[in-house]
Amino acid sequence: MSPPDKIAKIETFRVPPRWLFVRVETEQGIVGWGEGTLEGHTEAIEGAYKDLAERFIGWDSDQIQNIWQHAYRSRFYRGGPVLMSALSGLDIALWDIKGKRHGVPVYQLLGGRVRDRVKVYGWIGGDKPMDVVSGAEERRAQGFTAVKMNGTEGADWIDSPAILQKVVERVRGVKAVGLDVGVDFHGRVHKGMAKQLAKVLEGVQPLFIEEPLLPTQTEEIADLARLVSTPIALGERLHSRFDFRPYLERRAMDIAQPDVAHCGGISELHRLASYTETYDVAFAPHCPLGPIALAACMQVDLNSPNFFIQEMSLQIHYNQGADLLTYLVDPLVFAIKNGYVEALQGPGLGIEINETLVREAAAIHVSEKAWRNVVWTGPDGALREW
Repeated sequence: MSPPDKIAKIETFRVPPRWLFVRVETEQGIVGWGEGTLEGHTEAIEGAYKDLAERFIGWDSDQIQNIWQHAYRSRFYRGGPVLMSALSGLDIALWDIKGKRHGVPVYQLLGGRVRDRVKVYGWIGGDKPMDVVSGAEERRAQGFTAVKMNGTEGADWIDSPAILQKVVERVRGVKAVGLDVGVDFHGRVHKGMAKQLAKVLEGVQPLFIEEPLLPTQTEEIADLARLVSTPIALGERLHSRFDFRPYLERRAMDIAQPDVAHCGGISELHRLASYTETYDVAFAPHCPLGPIALAACMQVDLNSPNFFIQEMSLQIHYNQGADLLTYLVDPLVFAIKNGYVEALQGPGLGIEINETLVREAAAIHVSEKAWRNVVWTGPDGALREW
């Protein structure tokens, strides 16, 4: 038996537009890349990596499950967005290393793929949904067959019914282009408005409605699921299979959207795919992030029978200063054709990161303020959900 290849170095890189890349190197010189982005909380994640480096440098890089369990369970407090996002980046990088060591894509280590390509969708319209028809036309020209858009801008707890019809009109306009469209409520509308909006959208048949209420409202989302026939998608703000459990047990979701950069990496994403399958729930990972997170999602998508569709951040409105393909040596790995991206073929994550460019971008970006989401208030000055 060969001696263990121990973790020698863990580095983080804050790069535009809002991503945190993680580089893990072993004593034998194998390099793996992960992504631990937590949008708007970059400094907290950077602090968490100092702790993870102190704990796991010197550990056998092959012991991914053991490292995951110790990172999650060995301290008294566990879970939550900060720990799980930091753990995600480390876990993804370790899977990348293992795949490269064996010369195979990660999905082979998970049992092999069940499909040859991955269906994808892109974003249109921005935070405040505008110009969605022109955005849909552009996406169709890029090869997409499905898109997602925000439903509303900020809304009051109970707001004018007039905003509901505007959402319906926008959805009709996008569907007229010939695309399927998911509508993201983004947790912006509260119960009194959400059930109205979900009901009026039923008539135009969106592909799904996403986060119709805040993730704190498990029972209310379950009530909404019984009210409408439109598939309900959620999960980006749930950080482990334990967070998903009450939604599944209450039949509150039809499409699970865990985020590989927030839920514990490839290890937990793979477990969540199997867990949600037992409830006949479709699997569609959330990923408005960078190329490393997308590649990690695709490794699990290719392996999961209940996979439905994959979000990708190409030209998403957040991508200012860099885009999905910027840091890739070969951007063609994410080429879109007839709504699909072909299975990644390379070892590990199946992508090659331009390390020189990452280091250059991080050196410039480290002195700049990290990305923050906008803060919305209503006409009365009260805070609204973003």
